[in-house]
Amino acid sequence: MNTMTSDRGMTGGMMGMGGMGMMMMPGMMPGMMPQPGGMGMPMGGMGMGGMMMPRCRMTLQKMNNGMRMSCVCEDKTSALALQQMCMMMQGGLCGCSMTMNGMIVCCCNMAMAGCRMEMTEMGVDCVCTSGDAGAVKMMHACCDCMNAMMMPGCCMMMTMNGMPMCCMMA
Repeated sequence: MNTMTSDRGMTGGMMGMGGMGMMMMPGMMPGMMPQPGGMGMPMGGMGMGGMMMPRCRMTLQKMNNGMRMSCVCEDKTSALALQQMCMMMQGGLCGCSMTMNGMIVCCCNMAMAGCRMEMTEMGVDCVCTSGDAGAVKMMHACCDCMNAMMMPGCCMMMTMNGMPMCCMMA
C-alpha cells in the first residue's frame, strides 16, 4: 500500500524524467480511493492514464471575450511533444485541474467556451472564447480561482477530453 508523508508533498509517487522536462503519471493502481462521482484517485499523488506529459510553466490570463492559458516548456523536445498531443486532441473539451498531495482541489472545464490551440515557439496557448457574457464571466472566475491556487505544493494540469496534456509544479 502506498502511503505519503507530509515531508514528501506533491512529489510522492511522481517521477521526474531528468532533463527532458517530462513528468511520469503512473496509471490507475490498487489502493485507489473512491471519489465523489464514482471516479477513483490513486493514493500517493499519482495521476491517471499511465502516460508521460511535458512539464511546463503555465500562466492564465483573462481576455475581453474569455481567457488564455499559456504553456511554455523548457526544451524543444517537450514543446514538440506537447504541441503534437494538443493537435491530436484539438476541438475537445479543455480543462484545468489543481491537485495538492494527490487530491484534486479544483477543476475548471471550459464547456461554456470554444477553445482553440495556438502553437508557440516553446509550447502552446489554449485560447477559450465566447460571445455570451455569462460564459465569459464564468471563464474569468475560473481564471481567478486557478491563479489564486498557484502556490507551493500544488500541481496544475491542463487536460483535453480528460486526458492530461501538460503540468506545472508550483
